[in-house]
Amino acid sequence: MAESLSGQAPQASTIPSQRKVGMVSLGCPKALVDSERILTRLRADGYAMSPDYAGADVVLVNTCGFLDSAKEESLSAIGEAIAENGRVIVTGCMGDEAELIRARFPDVLAVTGAHQYEDVVEAVHEAAPPSQGPFVDLIPQPGALKQRSGSAEEYVKLTPRHYSYLKISEGCNHACAFCIIPQLRGKLASRRIDAVLREAEKLVAAGTKELLVISQDTSAYGVDIRHEERLWKGHPVRAHMTDLARELGRLKTPEGQQPWVRLHYVYPYPHVDGVIPLMAEGLLTPYLDIPFQHASPKVLRAMKRPANEAKVLERIRIWRAIAPDLTIRSSFVVGFPGETEEDFQYLLDWLDEAQLDRVGAFRFEPVEGAQANALPDPVPEEVKEERYARIMEKTEAISAAKLAAKVGRVLPVIVDEVGEPDEDGDIGATARSQADAPEIDGNVFLRNVAPDLKPGDFIDVEIEDADAHDLFGVPV
Repeated sequence: MAESLSGQAPQASTIPSQRKVGMVSLGCPKALVDSERILTRLRADGYAMSPDYAGADVVLVNTCGFLDSAKEESLSAIGEAIAENGRVIVTGCMGDEAELIRARFPDVLAVTGAHQYEDVVEAVHEAAPPSQGPFVDLIPQPGALKQRSGSAEEYVKLTPRHYSYLKISEGCNHACAFCIIPQLRGKLASRRIDAVLREAEKLVAAGTKELLVISQDTSAYGVDIRHEERLWKGHPVRAHMTDLARELGRLKTPEGQQPWVRLHYVYPYPHVDGVIPLMAEGLLTPYLDIPFQHASPKVLRAMKRPANEAKVLERIRIWRAIAPDLTIRSSFVVGFPGETEEDFQYLLDWLDEAQLDRVGAFRFEPVEGAQANALPDPVPEEVKEERYARIMEKTEAISAAKLAAKVGRVLPVIVDEVGEPDEDGDIGATARSQADAPEIDGNVFLRNVAPDLKPGDFIDVEIEDADAHDLFGVPV
């Protein structure tokens, strides 16, 4: 070892150990993006991520408060984190119910609300102060929390490398009777279009092959800022769903491929018609996630939702004429207060006409603070269950027929997972078609794939078989 000028060997610098943070993220993809942003900021402040309770100096629980069942799941997760670790910070949609949380779990260190990133980070700093030192302080600092910044190495992702959620706004201007999202997340607050596009560009450059555009109301993007224009790549672009979709469709991966771009939470406003030609041109993945919620005009009025179901059917026909491979996913609520057998049958008949590709259904559940709780004529639980079973049977049959029609076709897929060779050397893989969003839709299960196939690869496959939810195929 070299000696100092005084003749004594210099003392070795001690690098302080990194504090570790655990994260439990519950709820929707929008909450997942919030978790990613929080962890990105904490890592930039010198924290490491802990994969388990035992190794964490503090545990964050990002809660969901949309339904009472979701609240119970969140409270259960908080209880588990306290039992396993003891040092817990609560954030997310249930943060507005701090009194309830503290009454049940008085040892919780802090409670913050949805997308209050700075408050969460400050709470972590107080609970487990970051290690200080010249080595830790050299960790690159990201930009403002309003947008993802820096390289892929700086940004913490909770999804696989090849797909990413792109949140374009917070909050919602609707006043649906069954929902308390505006109370939890506030009114619509759109991000700047150039900030959204910059984030998308960086994600694609870092390996993202599929962008999933999310918000509470994607169709309303930019309404609150009057669709303001910003310069992007030398030309003006509006904060508008159509402009956003067009620009996202022009992105390229480092390999020169066009990433898939999927639109979620799209309300069927008239201007949605404008994105369908982009799908026909190949700029946008032919997929729309539209929360119709019901079809009966009477129930839709009680829900305080637009009641133009007949016009929607005609628009769906026009959309499919323009983009024949269009996949439409939706969700419906059964057993809403006042829903009669006639209303429910209307919904089933509407589904026969609409022939939606992917459908999720939910039994109505009272949510504290929702207007629907005061409505008369609640539907008995056993009737809700019976209607839920009927709508799932109906939509499963529609899905099975639509998927069976794809047998024999060659479709592009994106690979999610590659298996190990079996005893015969055959390698299988799990992939998705353009009709399948991750986590919520089906899969394409592949046989006899190439040994060098990787997650995130795009390949063409021939569909050999189908069931009610998934496809089965082989690379061509």
